[in-house]
Order: sequence, then C-alpha cells, then structure tokens
Amino acid sequence: MGALYKKEILGFLGNLTGWIVIAVFLTVTGLFLWVLPGQMNVLENGYANLYGLFSLAPFVFLFLVPAVTMNSIAEEQRSGTIELLLVRPVSDSRIITAKFFAAFTLVVFALLPTLIYYFSVWQLGFPKGDIDSGGFWGSFIGLLFLGAAFTTTGIFASALSRNPVIAFLTAVVISAFMYMGFDFIAPFFGRNALFIQQLGISAHYASMSRGVIDTRDVIYFLSLDILFLYSSIYLLGRRKWK
Repeated sequence: MGALYKKEILGFLGNLTGWIVIAVFLTVTGLFLWVLPGQMNVLENGYANLYGLFSLAPFVFLFLVPAVTMNSIAEEQRSGTIELLLVRPVSDSRIITAKFFAAFTLVVFALLPTLIYYFSVWQLGFPKGDIDSGGFWGSFIGLLFLGAAFTTTGIFASALSRNPVIAFLTAVVISAFMYMGFDFIAPFFGRNALFIQQLGISAHYASMSRGVIDTRDVIYFLSLDILFLYSSIYLLGRRKWK
C-alpha cells in the first residue's frame, strides 16, 4: 500500500492539480479573511477570532475536494488502467485506502498554511494572545474530519462512474446534502427534528468548533468515513465479478 500511496501523492504534487487546489483554497480564504470587506474580514470585524475561516472553508472544500478525488478511480476506469491495478497482488481495500490517504494528505497540505492566520491573529490581539485557542483548535480538528469525510465521499463518487466530470458533480451533490441537507429537512420531522439534524455533518462540525472534542462527534465522522470507504471497496470489487 505504501508504494501505491507514494504513487498517488506524487501524482497530485507532480502536476498542477495538487498545487492549484492548495493555491485556490489559500487564495479564497485569504481574500475573505484579510482583503474583501464583510463579516469574515478579521481586521474589519474587530474581534480576535477566525470564525470566518471555519465557516467559509467547508464551502470551499465542497468543490475543491471532489476536484481532487474525481480522477482517483473514474479516470482509471475510463482509461483502462484500473485493470492493470486489479491484477496486481494488492487487495481492493488497500487500493481504496491508499487513494484516500493520498487525497486526504493533499487536504492537510492545504490546511497547514492557515496556521499562519492563527499566529497573525494571536499577534494582533489586544492584549497579545487574546484569541479563543480552544475554539480554534477544535474547529481546525473538525475541519480535518470534515475534509476526510468529503474525501471518502469523493472516492465513492469516483467509483460510481467512468466519467470524472460526473464523479465530480456526484461528489458535490452528496457532500452538500451530507453537510447541509439534513438541516433543511429536519423541520419536517417534528419531534424527531434534532435526531435528523444529528445525521448531518454540519451539527457535528459545529459541535467541534466550540472547542470540545466529543467522542460522539469523532465516532460519527469515523463511521461516515468507513461507510463510504467500504462502499467504494464494494464497487471496485464488483468489477472482478463481471
């Protein structure tokens, strides 16, 4: 699996795809946090926090992560290279896991430079260091979990289709529903509204953003990742049965 992971991550960083994703993420978040006027602008709102980053980042990831994962399996199926991969002595689970970790590594690479924002706000605080560090680190960890969830969703969508564009659109739709959809439909369930809301990513991401890492939130994200990874393994394995 290590060799396959290395191949995948070098594939991302060896061409423009990986660098474009990182550059777009940092450019968009940087513009909204430091340049463009509005509630997300750190200098304009007068508060030493980075809530703007953590409210904006999920929507940026909603499009960037599917762009990273759309070729992971769909392109290999379209070009026929998946057949060469499947005849090697590597299990389907290792193939999917390697592709997941490679794509998720790119997500982590995109997030790490945002730590500069934290230290910038730390310096700008009055007095210096007047920032809700617990809230920041909770939100940062929550964003990592959210990025992982979008990554597994994207790989699942890529396994569904031979067309990378369809895989991209499918991943965006599924990820958007998982993030916001349950919040929209929850009011229609009356007394069960809270339960329906808890099925969505947004509720658990918001919970982590308060600075408290609840075991229930961690279990939710891990369960979601496992569900989509196993679904991807099943779809990949189905090719051997045909």
